[in-house]
Amino acid sequence: MRANPLILLRGGGDLASGVAYRLRKVGLPVVITELAKPLAVRTTVSYGMAAVYGAVIIEGIVARRATLANLPELYAMLDAGIIPVLIDPEGASIAALEPAVVIDGRVAKTRLDTHIDQAPLVIALGPGFVAGEDCHAVIETNRGHHLGRVYWRGSAEPDSGLPANLNGRQAERVLRAPCDGLVTQVAVIGCVLREGQVIARVGETPVHAPFDGVLRGLIDDDTPVVKGMKIGDLDPRVRREHCFTISDKSLAVGGGALEAVLAVPLIRAILNVRQSWSAEHKRA
Repeated sequence: MRANPLILLRGGGDLASGVAYRLRKVGLPVVITELAKPLAVRTTVSYGMAAVYGAVIIEGIVARRATLANLPELYAMLDAGIIPVLIDPEGASIAALEPAVVIDGRVAKTRLDTHIDQAPLVIALGPGFVAGEDCHAVIETNRGHHLGRVYWRGSAEPDSGLPANLNGRQAERVLRAPCDGLVTQVAVIGCVLREGQVIARVGETPVHAPFDGVLRGLIDDDTPVVKGMKIGDLDPRVRREHCFTISDKSLAVGGGALEAVLAVPLIRAILNVRQSWSAEHKRA
């Protein structure tokens, strides 16, 4: 299998962006694929939003919309340390770019169209995948003792369906669509809200703040959603700066993905990653 020295990350939401950040910070070339209208909730820390906005900067790293029709521009972005973001829900870029690594960061909790022979190394985030069958490695995304752990056999823990408990608030932190329709934002991420304030509308139906807190996430305007779908995240700690930085969970998952990439000698060779100092020292 031919493989080019780059990493293709499917999905650019907040968890996948933790992966992209870790990989890019150590100099590895990353390309993100996204929907034309991403479903990210924490849009201020999601590189995939470049698909909509054209470009975003998150913690000093630039992501910019790109196209397979202009590969020289895409590779120039990589050379400049920029993360190209392709609108490619079908994954056509896998065949076009022939990456050394494919990472499924969509966190769909089911395998979808990812399979183990798409690249020399295929990694998946979270439940729904079996390492050794659907992909080569799975990264644990469930909070707790195993968060960020790399599984080379077996699966991640089942989805708990609950966010982290913050100041006694858990399930109610997640804002869900009350009906099918298009989202209209009323508040913006970073706003400090009082219980009962209108955060957004789905169609004509308002979504109210269930408690006092800071709005940490809200799906983009004019995004079509279905009843029960997650559309926002309210944080009772009221730490506004948390709204604009990558979370501890995303960074932990990103660290696991980085470990999985660098653990495979073939991938290190393709990506031109030098061996560790200790290995070189032993040969000297």
